Amino acid sequence: MTNYYRVMLGKGHVYAQECFAGNYIGIKPYTNGSDENLANRLYEDWHDFNAWFIPVFTTLYPERTRPGAGQIGGYIWTICKGIQTGDRVLCPDGTGRYHVGEVTGDYYYAPGHELTHCRPVHWLDTSIEKARMSLALQNSATGRATVCSMAGYRDEIEQLLSGITPPVIIVNGEPVEDLYAFAMEKHLEDFLVRNWSQTELGKNYNIFTEDNELAGQQYQTDTGVIDILAIRKDKGELLVVELKRGKASDVVVGQILRYMGYVKQELAVAGQTIKGIIIALDNDDKLQYALSMIPNVEFYRYKIDFKLMKV
Repeated sequence: MTNYYRVMLGKGHVYAQECFAGNYIGIKPYTNGSDENLANRLYEDWHDFNAWFIPVFTTLYPERTRPGAGQIGGYIWTICKGIQTGDRVLCPDGTGRYHVGEVTGDYYYAPGHELTHCRPVHWLDTSIEKARMSLALQNSATGRATVCSMAGYRDEIEQLLSGITPPVIIVNGEPVEDLYAFAMEKHLEDFLVRNWSQTELGKNYNIFTEDNELAGQQYQTDTGVIDILAIRKDKGELLVVELKRGKASDVVVGQILRYMGYVKQELAVAGQTIKGIIIALDNDDKLQYALSMIPNVEFYRYKIDFKLMKV
């Protein structure tokens, strides 16, 4: 089955036209002064790659965090190894259009180029305009991550490539019937991020950043997407925030524990603790019972205040 990935070709799409003309995608070297062919480092499991990469990167750049190094390593491995021959990539060109290409071969090393770690690509004649995408696909396709999976939107992407504009929002292959509720969840996330410093959580935590850029909103993992990833101001704790529209049930407990397990194993450094917070409009008895057995996961209720003021 063909998988789809969104790949950013440099900050501000600076290498996009070069990649389109040269029939490849690539990622920059991880060091400023030197680089190496990664052919013998691209293990089948990305955890093995990061076990080698993180110590190398943090030795070269001691000011960088282990979570940030792990994220960079994940990007490099995914582009060089994780994306399979035959998979397709969506690459924005900065004009509101996504070029679509099929990966045609394995990793190759291109010393002397800006993007040294490359994959050959055959670019299709058809591209996709952002304006034709559903809101859900737009939000995923415009994330800050260098590369992220678009597998959950395969059906919509293939409809767009065939010239059909889907009449409904599709998320992870399923239509969203309640557009209002879906929009509320996204607006809640955006509101929290924009106003983080004024929230209760913002007193003790900062949203995770890398290279002075926001990275903790829609944080990509191999177990799913974390709504918000934050770090305590003293760096002693990582916080996973899961947002739910309306009433949250106990189903969300397994989801947030999965994300917390990933953060503990892949991002946390020695001594860092992991905490989870579920935010929803309301909860039920099942969720309360489940959370009573998990001391490091808390529930927050959000409140919507709507007023009319005569002027």
